[in-house]
Amino acid sequence: MRVSAILLAAGLSRRMGEDKLLLSYNGKSLLQTAIDLLDELPVYERFIVTTDARADSIALPPGIRLFINKDPSAGISGSIKLGLKKARGTHYLFLNADQPRLTVGDVCLLMKIAKSNPDKIAYPIVKEKPCSPNIFPKTFRKQLLKLTGNNGGRFVRDANDDYIVALVPENPQNFADVDDKEAYRDLLNS
Repeated sequence: MRVSAILLAAGLSRRMGEDKLLLSYNGKSLLQTAIDLLDELPVYERFIVTTDARADSIALPPGIRLFINKDPSAGISGSIKLGLKKARGTHYLFLNADQPRLTVGDVCLLMKIAKSNPDKIAYPIVKEKPCSPNIFPKTFRKQLLKLTGNNGGRFVRDANDDYIVALVPENPQNFADVDDKEAYRDLLNS
């Protein structure tokens, strides 16, 4: 299994009211925390999709290819397509940049599930709800490239019930995302 890991970091932070990916956590921005995680993952190749403004604020390790989403207001589908553009793996791991507690171990467990079920979409379930990150086999590439607007990978996952496998993580709190000020306060107080 050759995993192309794609970090999606071009969202507009509408619910937060400010650029959440530039907020600080443990001495680094949420974005830099996600990039450091991406750099540590045992994957075939690594990509980040972000905005021009954010690209100027990060330290990009060697081996991570950067794509700039020039129109993030068009929705997450544009970032997914940019990430897939050069991906050569057999599987695509989509990571969100707003899950700062996520660890290499958490992602490796998901990759292990995907490796055992190579034809299925692998994703975690927390509190009985699917969440990120998700791993898609290459067979779903065409469906992912047809996404439009703010329709992300979950639309492909939800349309393929016969080809999904879920992980109930050991540390569900690590999969929490930071979408608003309350979630950010919870992160800082944990």
